[in-house]
Amino acid sequence: MTEIAVTENHTPAVVEPPAPASALVQWAREAREAGLIAESLARTSFVPASLRGKPEDITAAILAGQELGLQPMATLRSMDVIQGTPALRAHAMRGLVQSHGHSIQLVDSTPEYCAMRGRRKGETEWQTVEWDLQRAAGLVLTGKSEWKKQPKTMLVARATGEICRLIASDVLYAMPYAAEELTDAGPEEFPAAALTPRVTAAEILGGGPDADAAPDAWAQDPAAEQAGPWPAAVQPGAGDES
Repeated sequence: MTEIAVTENHTPAVVEPPAPASALVQWAREAREAGLIAESLARTSFVPASLRGKPEDITAAILAGQELGLQPMATLRSMDVIQGTPALRAHAMRGLVQSHGHSIQLVDSTPEYCAMRGRRKGETEWQTVEWDLQRAAGLVLTGKSEWKKQPKTMLVARATGEICRLIASDVLYAMPYAAEELTDAGPEEFPAAALTPRVTAAEILGGGPDADAAPDAWAQDPAAEQAGPWPAAVQPGAGDES
């Protein structure tokens, strides 16, 4: 008699993979990691003067740069915070737009005049912008120190910001102005940028310290930023008695 060994068919249990984290949850994790990086870099010479010693602002800069496709160290070499507003330096703005396949060319550049042209990827027609000292004088720029020291560079920076906004505003998202533009401009030239309050990593991560400050007063007076931290964000539904 032949014995037939019969093995039991053990079907492995099906283990469901964990549900992927939502984009918001993933972003929050990245924000925490960015905060750790910022703490390590805050007092190094790799951080620009406008961000040095401010880990919360560095965190926000890293996150903003990530949305633009920039690595953390590239972000810190490319971004400044001017009047509470983050802005790319002109060379970084130009490089970012070109990295998306759009074309920018410097047509003419002297200490008195700059012409720059650009076109979107896939288009054939060029758009041209011109900046000269007369135009700068009309905006009361030529009396400022940087314009006196290096007018050629400042004209190129102005032309860069304008042509990048014309051909690739979708690339720039929430940072449409070059740092050089905001440095020498007043609220009358860039009211939207000047009045936009700064958002810090502490707010992003839910750690805003001054919950009692009045949001309306901050929104109406951009100078209030100098008086203390931005108030903590109010959670949806908080204080809703109905």
